[in-house]
Amino acid sequence: MTLPPEWEDDERMNFMFSEFKENRDVNVTDWDSKMDFWTALVMRSCRQRGSVCINLKDLNETFRRKDRSPLGLPTVIQAMARGGKIQRESEFAASVDCGWVSWSVGLLLVKPLKWTFSTLLGGEGVPLEDSFVVIEIVKEKAAELLQLYRSSDLSNCSIVSFQELCGLSSDICADESTLCMALLQLQKDKQVIVCLHEGEKIVKFCQAGQERVSPLNDVDIGIYQLQRSEKLLGERVEKLGQEADRCKEEARNLLREGKKSQALRCLRSRKRIEKRADNLFAKMESIRGILDRIAMSQTDKMVMQAYQTGVAALRLSLKDVSVERAESLVDQIQELCDTQDEVNRTISSGVTAADEDMDALEDELKSLLDEANPDTAPVPAGGVGAPSEQIFSSLPDVPHGPLNVVPDVLQTKLEQFTLSDKDSRQKKSALEGKTSEPAQ
Repeated sequence: MTLPPEWEDDERMNFMFSEFKENRDVNVTDWDSKMDFWTALVMRSCRQRGSVCINLKDLNETFRRKDRSPLGLPTVIQAMARGGKIQRESEFAASVDCGWVSWSVGLLLVKPLKWTFSTLLGGEGVPLEDSFVVIEIVKEKAAELLQLYRSSDLSNCSIVSFQELCGLSSDICADESTLCMALLQLQKDKQVIVCLHEGEKIVKFCQAGQERVSPLNDVDIGIYQLQRSEKLLGERVEKLGQEADRCKEEARNLLREGKKSQALRCLRSRKRIEKRADNLFAKMESIRGILDRIAMSQTDKMVMQAYQTGVAALRLSLKDVSVERAESLVDQIQELCDTQDEVNRTISSGVTAADEDMDALEDELKSLLDEANPDTAPVPAGGVGAPSEQIFSSLPDVPHGPLNVVPDVLQTKLEQFTLSDKDSRQKKSALEGKTSEPAQ
């Protein structure tokens, strides 16, 4: 295994190979640094070996340096056990839910387990032969095993034999014990079921899309037997085909040697073998047809369950809905729409009347502006408030030809207009004086 760089430092390794202090509080920093060093090294050793189990004897041999073994490894194992990083094999197997899988399953998987419950590791020491499971690594192996199964051709079969699984997992599990521990972890996670069928260990996997594996039933066993029969028949048909080819080749060689009678016997044997192969192939096709029908029935069952769930959900969602209530709601919606249309028409007509009033107000505003500009307004001839016709009637007509009026005439007309305007002002002053006397 790959060792850390400080492995060649004698001074550092002398400290690491020494025993731990009985009391951690004496030097917390040294105690923790030594514990972290050995814990990380133990985990690295398991990963590089592809194993999920450790024991004190193997660790002493693995980390032996200059004929010395680390003296603090028992303390490291005790600390890892108390921290939940490792667990005794027997306790790990016993932690599988007994109500979900029987104790015999654990015995089927792990033969060398010692089914004795021990107290938590303490001051009595760690036996050299006791095996411990590294929890983090066994979870990693279990996940790899499940992923390997789902990506293989065996994923078409929900149940596989233990021997087939051993051959499939040979690249990720170093030995059978590692495979057993990974299966126990998958059992704990409710991803597989392991049981014994006719003296053979079989494993049922959780299929893709399922959260947990379903309990093993008679249908699963029947499907497994049919699949096994199909596989055996296929192997026999292939073997008979090879035997028939061998008989044909032997007959050809006998003909070359001139042994015609023996060649005929070989051809008769070939015919018999081909007939047997055809019969076995027909049986294999019948089994395949049965498996296809079972698969279709399972699909139909799944669809029926989906229909039932959908009907129940639809019935629940339409619980408070009826045709009469729907018609009433439609009528109410229509009434509200009509009311909204009437409101819109009323608002629109009010806006038109307002526009017309605005035109009238603008005209009045224009007249007020004209009155507010006296420079542009004509001067009344009959005094203040005289009509515009009276003012313009006292003026001479506008000449249409060339202006040839004598200046004296113009002067006379101007004097007459001035006197007339003066008389108008005097009359107005007299009138105002008369109206003010009664108020005094």
